[in-house]
Amino acid sequence: MDEQQVNVPLLQDCSATLQPHNQDIVARFWIESKKLWHIVGPSIFSRIISYSILIIAQAFAGHLNDLDLAAFSIAVTVVIGFDMGLLMGMASALETLCGQAYGAKKYYMLGIYMQRSWIVLFLCCVLLLPIFFFASPILKLIGEPHDLADLAGVLSIWMLPIHFSFAFYFPLQRFLQSQVKVWAIVWSAVAALVSHLVASWVLVVQLKMGVVGIAVACNVGWCAMPIVQIVYTTCGGCPLTWTGFSVEAFSGLWEFVKLSAASGVMLCLENWYYRILVVITGNMKNAEIMVDALSICMSINGWEMMIPLGFFVGTGVRVANELGAGNGEGAKFATIVSSATSLLLGLVFCCLIVIFHNSFGLIFSSSAVVLQEVDKLTILLALTILFNSIQPVLSGVAVGSGWQSYVAYINLGCYYIIGLPLGIFMQWFTDLGVKGIWIGMIFGGTGIQTLILLIITIRCDWEGEAKKAGLRVEKWRDEKLEAKE
Repeated sequence: MDEQQVNVPLLQDCSATLQPHNQDIVARFWIESKKLWHIVGPSIFSRIISYSILIIAQAFAGHLNDLDLAAFSIAVTVVIGFDMGLLMGMASALETLCGQAYGAKKYYMLGIYMQRSWIVLFLCCVLLLPIFFFASPILKLIGEPHDLADLAGVLSIWMLPIHFSFAFYFPLQRFLQSQVKVWAIVWSAVAALVSHLVASWVLVVQLKMGVVGIAVACNVGWCAMPIVQIVYTTCGGCPLTWTGFSVEAFSGLWEFVKLSAASGVMLCLENWYYRILVVITGNMKNAEIMVDALSICMSINGWEMMIPLGFFVGTGVRVANELGAGNGEGAKFATIVSSATSLLLGLVFCCLIVIFHNSFGLIFSSSAVVLQEVDKLTILLALTILFNSIQPVLSGVAVGSGWQSYVAYINLGCYYIIGLPLGIFMQWFTDLGVKGIWIGMIFGGTGIQTLILLIITIRCDWEGEAKKAGLRVEKWRDEKLEAKE
């Protein structure tokens, strides 16, 4: 099998994927939409289910008391969020490598790249352990109230199993998505949700373990997902792309680390951006109430964000597959279809938030003061959802094309040199409070970043990107031949 995979022509069957330029545009849009939704639909579903684990946990905490809700929100948003953003970003290197390798029919390399990602992410998890053990003093150092920081630090240590599950789950997720085996991800998410609900009922309702029981139940849910996916992968679910554990996974690690680091910086700068908003809010007056209100808005935003993140995945896979097959025009059209569809859905959810502005907060809290503050933030939440309906799609194009290092610089400049200082400036020199920070971060950071990525995507030389992808595949072929010799 290995010899056959090495000798497959680079552009074999490429003509089958090419779309005729004179074909009816509606027909082309429909065909591409079906390909896209075959990835996006299950991806959205699985992401909503997995994210619901944290939403359900937060809802449990919110109905205990305000301190438990605020502490759990800080632990999840700041500590776990920081960790998740970095590891998820580093794993996204597989979307470029596995996606283009699969498009070029170099199936053997997908398993090798996943194993390399496991190695790199596990070592990264070990290096990140001090953040969990010293979460309380770190949170106090950045200005969080002592009672909030102490409880958040305890919860962070209890959630260490989630931390290590990320090292295996995110690479497995990218590995399966690249070959469009997305239903395996869906069923693993369903198993995780059921496990989490059972554990929550036992630990919180029956054993009365409180917020610590909620944290342990989250561990049960999140650890179930990589276990199910590993069983699926190694027990025959991926016969072409998984050929067993290999020592080749330890070769070429430095090149893999560099792309993983660029991917990690690119995506975690996005992921951390609005989480910093929660940290800053913790330093304001009535911090407990404001953190609760903002965390509810961020949870709703995160829940809806699973839809554009599904398009992020679908766009990355489709673009990478088409470029790997040498079809630059196909990658361009996939980008157009994904952007238009995601934007339309973003408009729908933006309207829903405005319509139900005074009721969606009831999911998380029954406190009248908290619900009043949530209502005041509704318009900003709606605008954030609208901006985030297009930005992840453009990031998906970057990942599928291998532009992570360039986009990392763009994110750094837009988010942390423009957006965050502008938000802090508006907090200091206006009476808007948390709304001022949020406004500055939306228009100064997310808005400018989206505009720059849009310009880059519009001006992209797609055929040139297809040639670059071909050169990467040729390099993989040479590496494989040298290894066999």
